[in-house]
Order: sequence, then C-alpha cells, then structure tokens
Amino acid sequence: MSKAAVIFWSQTGNTEQMANAIADGIREGGMEVDVLNVADTTPADAVKYAKIALGCPAMGAEVLEETEFDPFFTELESKISGLKVALFGSYGWGDGQWMRDWAQRADSAGANVYQDEGLILHLTPDEEGLEQCRTFGAGFAKY
Repeated sequence: MSKAAVIFWSQTGNTEQMANAIADGIREGGMEVDVLNVADTTPADAVKYAKIALGCPAMGAEVLEETEFDPFFTELESKISGLKVALFGSYGWGDGQWMRDWAQRADSAGANVYQDEGLILHLTPDEEGLEQCRTFGAGFAKY
C-alpha cells in the first residue's frame, strides 16, 4: 500500500484541524497517511511519500507563512516534479489569492496538483468544512 503525508503549518489550529480531517479522508480512501507539522520534517523526507498534501493558511497580504512554511516549500519545489500534491489552508480575509499563487508555483515546478486550486476554508472549519476536508482527502487518495 502506498503512503501519503499531510504536512502543515498552523498558527491558530484551523489548518491543523483541516490537516487531520484530510488525513481521515485519505485513510477512508484506502491509503496509509502520516500527519506532520512542517517543523518536524524536511523536503527530502517529504518526497519519499507517494503523495503529499500541504497545508498553510493565508498570512499577511495573502502569502504563505514566511518563517517556516515558505522556506520549506521553496526547497521542496525543486523536488516535486511528477509528484501528486494537494494544497489546502484557511484564511481570514481576501479572496484566496495565496492559494492561486501557491498552486501556480506547484504547477510550474511540475507537480501533479490535485483540484487545481486546492481547498480553502474561511476561518475555523465547521462540520461542513471538515466534511469537505474528508471528501478532499478521500479524492486525493484515489488521485
């Protein structure tokens, strides 16, 4: 059985909730999965997985978190060509530009991006949002 990783950064816990629900969906979809905080892994370890779901909320002027997550993703970019990647995160304002920019970066790096523009939820996920995450994860497992 192939294995997926859900790698995330979360300040308030919203993106972490999404990560756990996506992991539940991946399991429901028939894959083993590890859920990892970005601080607990490296890009070299991440690319050992068959599939990677990456989660980061919108920060500042709709950018990836700049201290830990963006440096991780910047290093990962050169390693993800041909890899199946899903992107997700929460936001508090704006219209999702950070996710569109991030998806473009992943696509330009040659990743096979699941659902082109990823999954975004506004603020704290409610039960409907968590169900969207589980569905997203199950679909990614079969992608």
